[in-house]
Amino acid sequence: MRLGFVGLGRMGFNMVTRLARDGHDVIATTRDQAKVAEIAKEPNVTGAASLEEMIGQLEAPRAVWVMVTSGQPTDAMIERVAGLLEPGDCIVDAGNTNFRDSIRHSQELATTGLEFMDEGTSGGIWGLRNGYCLMIGGERSTFERLEPAFKSLAPPDKGYMHCGPAGAGHFVKMIHNGIEYGMMQAIGEGFEILEKSQYDFDLGEIAVLWNKASVVRSWLVELAALAFEKDPKLEHLKGYVEDSGEGRWTIIEAMNLDVPAPIITLSLLERFHSRRSESFSAKVLAALRNEFGGHAIKTT
Repeated sequence: MRLGFVGLGRMGFNMVTRLARDGHDVIATTRDQAKVAEIAKEPNVTGAASLEEMIGQLEAPRAVWVMVTSGQPTDAMIERVAGLLEPGDCIVDAGNTNFRDSIRHSQELATTGLEFMDEGTSGGIWGLRNGYCLMIGGERSTFERLEPAFKSLAPPDKGYMHCGPAGAGHFVKMIHNGIEYGMMQAIGEGFEILEKSQYDFDLGEIAVLWNKASVVRSWLVELAALAFEKDPKLEHLKGYVEDSGEGRWTIIEAMNLDVPAPIITLSLLERFHSRRSESFSAKVLAALRNEFGGHAIKTT
């Protein structure tokens, strides 16, 4: 099929490449025209200098994938693209958008006759080779029309799923990322205990070992093995961990639904903790211990 694609970051560039290599004709654009020129070297990809040029090369009913930063940038891009489309055309948001925003986008676009699909996309920079796990929300009929593209992006054998109406895809992706937070935190804590122990463990070899039929084997542990192979003690990394926002949204929904989610919640809080060069609350704790018990304190 012939489709448009907006956004050529680390994920978007590889998604366009994967679509093109499976035979789809992709018209791609982004603000960085160097990226447009680079992706246009790929067979079946045509670079466009603007949204207008991209959409002008598509036939009705058009389908445009949007893969830009969540929040206001996605809102603005969907509004711009929608203004250039006609009734019956579709916008697919493949980014990490809040599911409530996706419901709003669907409702707003429907008033102008446009269709909308929210595509939760997981796979990271490895998606070009392995495929992307796709969690998709929107009208079933629209999903079926665009299914050839979803199938090309995903790994074989149930690598993509129509999860339900608008917002359902991004909701499933949100929970996916919340679970990811907890799993990553547990892996990190386990390796810190190993690293701090009295034994001189080869952490990379342990990561490899754990992926040999153990109950904790996983792609995340495989990635840990790769990281330790590059830097056995992670000496060149700073322990500063960002969050994409989906962990926060997961916790908010857990509270709205009266679901206790202590592991995911604590894993998010630990990410906040990682960003502090020095904790003021720890200073307060040290001062209190000194005041009530005369415990020793360290001064700067």
